Amino acid sequence: MGGIDLDKPRYDQSTYMGRAKHFLRLTSPLNAFASDKELDEAKKIVTEFRKSRRMPPGYDEDKLWDTKYLYDSAFHPDTGEKMFVMGRMSAQAPMNTIITGGMITFYKTTPATVFWQWLNQTFNALVNYTNRSGDAPISTTQLLASYCAACGGALTTALFLNSKVKNMPPIFARLVPFAAVCGANFINIPMMRSNELLGGTPVFTPSGERIGESKRAAQLGIMLVCVSRVLMALPGMTLTPVLTNMATKRGVFRKYPWGVMPFQLVLVGACVTFATPLCCALFSQQATLQVQRLEPHLQEVVAKKHPEVTEVVFNKGL
Repeated sequence: MGGIDLDKPRYDQSTYMGRAKHFLRLTSPLNAFASDKELDEAKKIVTEFRKSRRMPPGYDEDKLWDTKYLYDSAFHPDTGEKMFVMGRMSAQAPMNTIITGGMITFYKTTPATVFWQWLNQTFNALVNYTNRSGDAPISTTQLLASYCAACGGALTTALFLNSKVKNMPPIFARLVPFAAVCGANFINIPMMRSNELLGGTPVFTPSGERIGESKRAAQLGIMLVCVSRVLMALPGMTLTPVLTNMATKRGVFRKYPWGVMPFQLVLVGACVTFATPLCCALFSQQATLQVQRLEPHLQEVVAKKHPEVTEVVFNKGL
């Protein structure tokens, strides 16, 4: 079984298609419904295989990889801790379908806008914290400050834009939630991962030797995650309002006004299920950074201990 390396993804991460296949399996909503018993069994199988290099009884290569992807979907790559189920990327599709559906359906009143934006940012904060890079803890004070800033940013953006689009065509009002989510992502993600910006994220040589903590790597990783998260929200939060607007104009919901909600939920669900893995795949989770772009003290460490290394790798988070 020497040909199977569970320390690397099954698919080639240097190509977009390889990363897309990887994240389609990693973020599958089915993974979110696995029981603790199944997850603990998956961890046991993966751990034992890494030690013995022997195929477990009753397993073949495909079943072993299925188990590895289930394990990866629930355990943090840096800390090895089991992640809270709603913070896992596999929970993105079902949770975002409900939340996004609510945001683009109940956007007309201020209380509804406040509630759905607050719920969305609370969920985003949970996801961002759960999928942070590195293994350094974040203090409760820092966590609370980050959460308040993220919620405040999203609510301010949404309420301000709502006040500006009252006299515009309905389609503009329907797109306000997306604009608020875009703005909030660039507040929420850096704030919830501020520990990395302040203390750096671990960087390694390509062979896996830890060099130290880099703030510049953290900045790059967080920027890439912000971009992919905005693009992740784009199809569900723009295509759905546009199609709903078109259907409403053509009288599709005249006889069945209650049909708007299920119509939007189906569209959002389809968009989110595929947009999540396809946007995660835009950038490799194990990002790279040229040595000359590292902080001077880390460049010195690399020059002294690993003179042959030209770039370092780090987990950018999701």
